[in-house]
Amino acid sequence: MEEQLAGNGPAPKAAVEARPASTVVLLRDSSDGLETLLLKRNKALLFAGGAWVFPGGALEPADWQAAGDDVEGAARQAAAREAAEETGLCPAPQSMIQISHWTTPLSEGKRFSTWIYAAPCPENCDVVIDGSEIHEARWISVQAALQQHHDGTLAVLPPTYITLCDIARYPTVAALLASGESRQPPQVFPRPARHEGQVLVMFRGDSGYESGDGSLPGPRHRAVLEGSRWRYIHDGVAAEFPPLTGA
Repeated sequence: MEEQLAGNGPAPKAAVEARPASTVVLLRDSSDGLETLLLKRNKALLFAGGAWVFPGGALEPADWQAAGDDVEGAARQAAAREAAEETGLCPAPQSMIQISHWTTPLSEGKRFSTWIYAAPCPENCDVVIDGSEIHEARWISVQAALQQHHDGTLAVLPPTYITLCDIARYPTVAALLASGESRQPPQVFPRPARHEGQVLVMFRGDSGYESGDGSLPGPRHRAVLEGSRWRYIHDGVAAEFPPLTGA
């Protein structure tokens, strides 16, 4: 997984076009606070094998058709369809709020332009996984997910980690959904690098973002892989680049 994130492989001669995709963070309230559904990918998969993720995938022709070729509408349709295919749950596209949008770095050979949504979990539905691409599913409080990641027992990629950090500030599903009225979903273009043997993912506002040099002194806006856990840093960054976690 580190090699995928560090961008150390040979870069393609020309940037591959990013394929539209979407992800949905399914949520419910519990006595332990806000809970989300995480899926564990098959360890044999080339990308993110063994990582815990939210339901999601690339947009398909049926999504575009259902949305009348509107890309944002198609992304909502795709998020709902992928949730149904991967979990058996069917969130309503109109119930979703957008959290962020992530675009795969230019150096990668397979790229996605991904809308990340949050949606309340449909009631009275059982989670059903295929046992092929997805090997496990679990409801877990957002705080517990972050704690287990920090303890090294829950492997996630930066978009998942930062999304968990972002939604951890909301006590209930209703509170998170209400934030949609004022939320300005960030457009995230991560830039992977290495510095002193560590894998980094830099974001806009980091002193090394434009050059790709993570060693440059100055503002720090990045996620750093420390062992098996990520740590998000937002320090000394200009106001025009607010933290991705909303904190």
